[in-house]
Amino acid sequence: MKRLLFTFQGRINRKKMWLAVLIHIIAAAVVGLVFTLLWSVIPGSISEDGTYHVEGAAAIPYIVLGLAYVVFSVWSGLAVAVKRLHDRNKSGWFFLIQFVPLIGSAWYLVEVLLLKGTTGSNRFGEDAIAA
Repeated sequence: MKRLLFTFQGRINRKKMWLAVLIHIIAAAVVGLVFTLLWSVIPGSISEDGTYHVEGAAAIPYIVLGLAYVVFSVWSGLAVAVKRLHDRNKSGWFFLIQFVPLIGSAWYLVEVLLLKGTTGSNRFGEDAIAA
């Protein structure tokens, strides 16, 4: 699992990419559940407009958990995307195609989530299916 989510070397196939997407969805659900549970335990105050506020030291668990989740999701998301691009025999820098207006995101999603990887070895390593 560590190799799948946190390293930038090598290749992964579509099946492992979708597994990583599932792991990210589960992680988001767990963080949301923990936030909900903390919300019911940590004291706060209700303002005049009816919104609930957690202030001071009571906000620390939210900040720590939120920051940990952001670091996990950004790092592992980039690592998985780069390895999937490697399987398509593209540099990790191809990830930046998403910033091209209108077409970039669609092109990236088709490349990463739908198209088959390079058969056999390429400049980034052995075939992801054979490995």
